[in-house]
Amino acid sequence: MPPKRPEPVPDLDWNPERARELGTAVVDLWGELLERLPEQRVSGNFEPADTRAALALDVLDEPLGIDGLAEHLRALALEHSVYIGHPGFLAYVCGAGTVPGAAADLFAAALNPNLGGYRLSPGASEIELHLGRWLASECGLPAGSGGFALSGGAMANLVPLKAARDAAAGLGVRSEGLRGVPQLTMYSSAEAHVVIRRAADVLGLGEEAVRVISVDERFRMGAEQLEDAIERDLAAGARPAAAIATAGTTATGAIDPLPEIADICERHGLWFHVDGAYGGPAVLAPDLRPLLAGIERADSIAIDPHKWLYAPVQVSLVLVRDMQRLADSFSTEASYTWIAEEERRGVDLSQLGPQFSRGFSALKVWLALLAHGRDAFARRISHDAALARYLGELVEEHTDFELMTEPSLSICCFRYAPPALHGDEEALDRLNDRIWTGVHREGRVYCSNAVLDGRFCLRACIVNFRTEAEQIELLLEVAAEHGARLAP
Repeated sequence: MPPKRPEPVPDLDWNPERARELGTAVVDLWGELLERLPEQRVSGNFEPADTRAALALDVLDEPLGIDGLAEHLRALALEHSVYIGHPGFLAYVCGAGTVPGAAADLFAAALNPNLGGYRLSPGASEIELHLGRWLASECGLPAGSGGFALSGGAMANLVPLKAARDAAAGLGVRSEGLRGVPQLTMYSSAEAHVVIRRAADVLGLGEEAVRVISVDERFRMGAEQLEDAIERDLAAGARPAAAIATAGTTATGAIDPLPEIADICERHGLWFHVDGAYGGPAVLAPDLRPLLAGIERADSIAIDPHKWLYAPVQVSLVLVRDMQRLADSFSTEASYTWIAEEERRGVDLSQLGPQFSRGFSALKVWLALLAHGRDAFARRISHDAALARYLGELVEEHTDFELMTEPSLSICCFRYAPPALHGDEEALDRLNDRIWTGVHREGRVYCSNAVLDGRFCLRACIVNFRTEAEQIELLLEVAAEHGARLAP
């Protein structure tokens, strides 16, 4: 008997009309959210049990239906979310998320290319590679430099640091591991992001292989201290591999002395990596670009467009002076991806990093750049930095506030410090911690915190194209209200 032919099972294959129905419901909710956003509170005092009860639905045997799906999304959007795109969101380093970027995410998911292989994504791969070359050029890297997209700053720092490890240890380390290799060391400041130490852990070096270099009064890496640490390691028989400079530290926005660090790396043959996850896009703003002088000498740069290029989460880019270094560190062969030599064309992005399957996250950056134009981003980035300086000026003229360090890039750190508490650092720490908690729970505006020289302070980071001076003024007003109520 001939084999029995299976009958079609079309349950998951929605027709275009049904797709448009759900898409229309989602776009309508999106429009309503944008309309209501300025009047919403940034956050609330969410209880996990209440949020869980509202959103953790049972998965039923039968479909929920378009109306049920829309109702579910509405509860998520309007009742159980913190609004990172709200004008009053001034916390962490989270971009507001552009409208073209959100539309691009929908389109990228609908098209669903897999950028692991060029044959699965010719157009998408060319756009991503072009974006990498453009941003590398904006940073001043030479012709032939490029980059590609990853998930976030953790990966955009890990990937080039693996290339740095392999360059220092020799490519045999990929197959043989670190056996017989002298201890490899890397260097970053005390203000560097924790992902640098995590990268050293993942790379098998151990967190202690990252030598922590002290910072100056502006929280920048000390170049002399870096040189001394390298000399000590060389004398002890270690092999220095890379120095990691930060262009925009998380706490204060400090920029390490890039030219001096580049000189030291050149002198000792180290890989020069710049973590510009936050501050890198400042190269687009003419008034801020000089602050990043020296970034053009980097071997690699990490930039997160979901920070100061305002893209929806999540997307980062790793930029490298020599793309072959990434291929040397990550290329591999698998039988199921075999293709005849004469049919090979384009760049398989899976050969430049750890991911094989890759979504089209670069599209939300690219489409927003086309939709707004380069100059709009330059103007807004410059404006964000001006708002941070304005906040610093307001703090300095207010008798109950204290500026903790000069604003850098678009970050300003300050604290509530009424004259009656001057000199009582423990009381000021407790008070500002309570102010911070109260500001979050009330939700009119939303800042984060920093700990500088052991002192707890309030921190505003403006990477939000909806934020204007009125939100800056509101932050001080709200903090002062809580401070006056909570001060002993």
